[in-house]
Parts: sequence; C-alpha cells; structure tokens
Amino acid sequence: MPHLIESGRIQAPRFPSGVKVRRTRIGVHLFDVATGINVLLDEVSVDPQEWDQAPRQVSIALTNTCDLACPYCYAPKLKARLDATRIVGWLKELDDNGCLSVGFGGGEPTLFPGFADLCSAVTSQTGLAVTFTTHGHRLTAGLCAELSGSVQFVRVSMDGVGATYERLRGRPFAALVDRLADIRRIAPFGINFVVNSETIGDLDDAVDLAVRSGASEFLLLPEQPTVGRAGIDEPTATRLREWVYSNDLALRLTVSTAGADGLPVCVPLTGELSTEAYAHVDAQGVLKWSSYDLEGVAVDDDGFMAALHALRGGRGTV
Repeated sequence: MPHLIESGRIQAPRFPSGVKVRRTRIGVHLFDVATGINVLLDEVSVDPQEWDQAPRQVSIALTNTCDLACPYCYAPKLKARLDATRIVGWLKELDDNGCLSVGFGGGEPTLFPGFADLCSAVTSQTGLAVTFTTHGHRLTAGLCAELSGSVQFVRVSMDGVGATYERLRGRPFAALVDRLADIRRIAPFGINFVVNSETIGDLDDAVDLAVRSGASEFLLLPEQPTVGRAGIDEPTATRLREWVYSNDLALRLTVSTAGADGLPVCVPLTGELSTEAYAHVDAQGVLKWSSYDLEGVAVDDDGFMAALHALRGGRGTV
C-alpha cells in the first residue's frame, strides 16, 4: 500500500472513493463499502484524541410491525415506528464519527413506509454500507429493483425448511425459495437460521439450499429466551456444537454473539471493546448495546452521539 502512511498517520484523502477510514485504539481500520473487505493496519498507532467515537456498526429497528408471528421472535410487540428524516440525520452523524455500516431490521423493515427511499437516501447522503434483515416474502422483483444500488448485503430469515418452516413462519416455503432469485439481484445475501429443537434437524438441508441459491453466508442464531420461551435447550445446543465441528461447509458460517459459547469464533479485531463495535436503536428511538437489552438511552434532539455518550456513562470510549 504505497503512500498510505506518512509520519505514522493515515492520509484519508488518498484512499479511493468508497473506502472508509476508521481510527481506533487498535490501529487504522479500512473498509471497502462496496465489497465489504476490511483491512486493519494494527502497526499504525493512533492518538487517543483522534479515535473515532461512533460504534463500528449500528442496527436500527425501523418498525415493530411484522406480518408474521414467529413464536420465538424477540422483537417488542409494542406498536412503534421511527421517522425517516430522524434516521438519516442520525446516520449522517454516525458517518462523521467513524461508523462503517448500518443494518435495518424490525419487525419487518420492508413494511416501513418508503423503505427503498430510505436506503437510497442513506447511500447518497452518507458513506455507510447498508444492510437489512427480512423474512423475504415482500421482496418482489419491483422492490428488489428499487433497492438495487442502495444496499450492500441482505440477510434472509429462514428457520427450518419445508414443513418446519411453514409450521413456524406460516408462509409457503416454496414462495421464499422463489424470492431468493430476485434477492440475489439486490446484493450478496446470507441466510439467518434460528436454531432450536424444532429447527436443528433441518440444518443440513438449509445449508444445501443456501449454497444452491447462491448465499454467501449462513448465520446461526441459537434461540434466545423471550417471554414465554426459554431459548435453546442444552441438548440442542450440544447437537449444534457437534454439527458445527463435524462440518466443512461450502459457504461462510457465522454465529451470533448471543449464543456463541462453545462454538469456534473468529475475533478479527482483537482489542476492540464491545462498546466500540456495536450498538442498536429500537423502534422507539432508544439506544442500547444490543437488541436483547431492555433498557437504554433515548436518542433525543441532542443527537445520536450525545445519547451514545450517556449510554457509555459519560466516559467516551476510553
């Protein structure tokens, strides 16, 4: 990488368009928005006064509304929806403070009014990568065409296959499979798979379908406790660990932080604090450390970074 470092400091204007530069306690992080490629220059020391203060990535629940009723869903059932103008304002602020990407969720984000327009606005007004998580059934060819060029990655929830999927999600499995061809035209996509005693037996078939459909990632989501459900049980968790260790898959296998105990994980940014890596905003505009947290700090007229500072206890990232 010639001409990237002068006197131990990164010269940001010399990077190609689309490459974001994040200055952190562990070095200088380069992120290519279009490809998702990350490069960490950990030999470059960054003065603490220059550390970027925003989380590396942020997820935002646009709405609590969903037209499915999955029994293990952890999303709040309280009716709530964010305002698109506020969201874009928050993301501009985050972009200016070193955030790299935003993931939209819900509820079902495609039920958010003007969803494609929101993604387009974020792409045109910030340098953030845009992703979203969806059940996929509303992604018609027309909506996929509207989203193309404004989204870098799509996560499709598919818990079980065939009859298992239809029992849990109440939608025809064949309809989801048909949608995957259109989803591929938006951007690279991955499959999200909630693992519990009902779905674990479908893992092999689900991975096979993901590979055939062109997915680039398979995300394991061990079921988390919710009101009325205890989450993944220990026998199922043991089966999951055995399955992971005994398989050599043809696509990238990842696992959620909540539920990764006992599973092999890669920590690419060793030394990064969890409060520097990620934060979540729920559909009521409350900033939390994760979507599972019950409490947080409201993002008010003082802006996102002020709420983040309060959530960190007024101590910044140090």
